[in-house]
Amino acid sequence: MPAITQLVISEESKPGTLAHVASVLGAAGVNIKAFSAPEVTGHGHLRLLVNDVEKAKVALTGGKIKFREEAALVLSLENKPGALSEVAELLKHAQINIECAYLTPSREGKRAIVVLTVSDQQKALATLRDKSLDEI
Repeated sequence: MPAITQLVISEESKPGTLAHVASVLGAAGVNIKAFSAPEVTGHGHLRLLVNDVEKAKVALTGGKIKFREEAALVLSLENKPGALSEVAELLKHAQINIECAYLTPSREGKRAIVVLTVSDQQKALATLRDKSLDEI
């Protein structure tokens, strides 16, 4: 379960915003591995996992796109009913708040790749390391 850095771009929700970000990153040779783009009252918060954070930061800065870095956890869970529930219960009992979450099935569909931002990343790492995620 790696701890990673995701990039967060907060912009007005309007046509072309995602296209612009994707174009800037694509032109720089940065691959977007995962993203989440919820909207809240006209503003979007685009969270990106990329293959090269440093190259992405340079590209976004050059494209005049404001961003911030955010720590996240990437979990690989068995793609079955209840797997996410067990992780969420472990974090709940450790008094760790899940601030943001998104997921996608892996290519073969047997695993679910879950990205979490949490209130206490170090405590979450310790809590989840105590339980083998393959058991969940």
